[in-house]
Amino acid sequence: MGSGGGAAAAAVAVPRKEKQRSAAGHWPQVEDDGVAPASSTKRHARRAWCCGGVNFVLAAFVMVVPPMVILLDARASSPAVWISSVNVLRRGDGSILRWPAVDARDKLLGSLLADGSEEGSCHSRYLVSISYRGLGNRILAAASAFLYALLTDRVLLVDPSNEMDELFCEPFPGTTWLLPPGFPLTNYTSFGVSTAESYGNMLKNKVITTGDDGDIPPARLPPFAYVHLDHTATVEDKFFFCDEDQRVIRNIPWLVMRTDNYIVPGLFLVTGFQQELDSLFPETDAVFHHLGRYLFHPTNHVWGLVTRYYDAYLATAQQRVGIQVRVFGRQPESPELLEQITACTQKANLLPEVIAAGEPLVAPASARRKSTAVLVTSLKSWYYERMKSMYWEHAAAGAGEAVSVHQPSHEEFQQFGAGSHDAKAWAEMYLLSLTDALVTSGWSTFGYVAQGLAGVRPWVMQKPWNRLADQPCWRDVSMEPCFHAPPFYDCRLKRGADTGKIVPHVRHCQDVQWGLKLVRTSW
Repeated sequence: MGSGGGAAAAAVAVPRKEKQRSAAGHWPQVEDDGVAPASSTKRHARRAWCCGGVNFVLAAFVMVVPPMVILLDARASSPAVWISSVNVLRRGDGSILRWPAVDARDKLLGSLLADGSEEGSCHSRYLVSISYRGLGNRILAAASAFLYALLTDRVLLVDPSNEMDELFCEPFPGTTWLLPPGFPLTNYTSFGVSTAESYGNMLKNKVITTGDDGDIPPARLPPFAYVHLDHTATVEDKFFFCDEDQRVIRNIPWLVMRTDNYIVPGLFLVTGFQQELDSLFPETDAVFHHLGRYLFHPTNHVWGLVTRYYDAYLATAQQRVGIQVRVFGRQPESPELLEQITACTQKANLLPEVIAAGEPLVAPASARRKSTAVLVTSLKSWYYERMKSMYWEHAAAGAGEAVSVHQPSHEEFQQFGAGSHDAKAWAEMYLLSLTDALVTSGWSTFGYVAQGLAGVRPWVMQKPWNRLADQPCWRDVSMEPCFHAPPFYDCRLKRGADTGKIVPHVRHCQDVQWGLKLVRTSW
């Protein structure tokens, strides 16, 4: 996002120097570098991306004025600026919830408004994403919320708990995507499946209704709705992925969203989003790759962890293999899982077999040997130690390939909300994304993030009790994360359905058979 004194923008694929129109009906000139000039304040600016050979396109109107990122309603006909009443919420009974008072003399609300803005000229909408559970879940949830905000012209404000600001650089220069202090809904982090204001419960209790008889007047809608889309979501909660429900939700000013899932495949089921999603992501198996590369950049501390480790242990190798080990069940040190890892890497020709002690090498010692660095990430050190010992105590078969095995940390147990623990986890996800080939554990959001950032299809190990004896792992059909708790409902037919068969690029995951993931339909 650009940062010049007011508005900046995310990107869409348009020819450079093409003139474009804003909410006010005017188009700024896009310069050769693809960034709108500073004079384009309060207008749409658009920029083309090219990442990994893919033209990545995002479309949004972002108001970049400290301390928030504001996505304004592009359908508005008036100039796109803040309104003076932005710091209030109205309860259902008409009473007012207010942000902390601002000095009456400060008409810019502490630089919240752009200089020169007019009072009362435009209404804007907020989407608050609750941060909870493990780091992989939080990253996938934030990426999902960001895409939904783009599709619906909303602000993205991320719950600042779990030290999100200590892990990620601000993705929007000159502003913050963190929810500022004083948010009127003080108990929003406790919202759950039983919250009366959840969209699903309001549907169930007929507080709001949907239908084909046109949009519900805004006056009849609540001032905010809680969107509950985590693993406990009900059938009514998942009506969120239906078009008629989205027509209602788009008129609710504030949304608070809780999810521990990558809900993006569900957004591709919404007919009203399909045209824009097709334009944004012509390669449907690379959605998280682009969202992740755009949003998630390590802070200086985490980047130091990444670069120092990479330079010391991985940089000089001719091939780098990442192995992400997630232990499920009560046996953290599993010989069966170690055997599965060894069988997978050797069957996929990622790592060489070893010869018995005392057997001569086939290749002469003077032969040029390939060097492979193996990066193991796991809460436990046991798997790393066994693999390291195997390649130390035994020579690699064939040409005597040199294999070194490394593990940055072994925290033993997952520690939710611990800053040092999360910093190491984020550094290791990023290090995995810098390897040439990946082996991941099925079901693991940690692995999903690494493969998405890397832009590679991993070799996936199924849970030991679910895998076939002759198939230690398989090559995934897509680099995309899996949506573990999708809807099972056809919104058009209004009945239960297999949502993995509705559109060709949304199919079932191989590791979570009922889950959904995005795939590419043509190669």
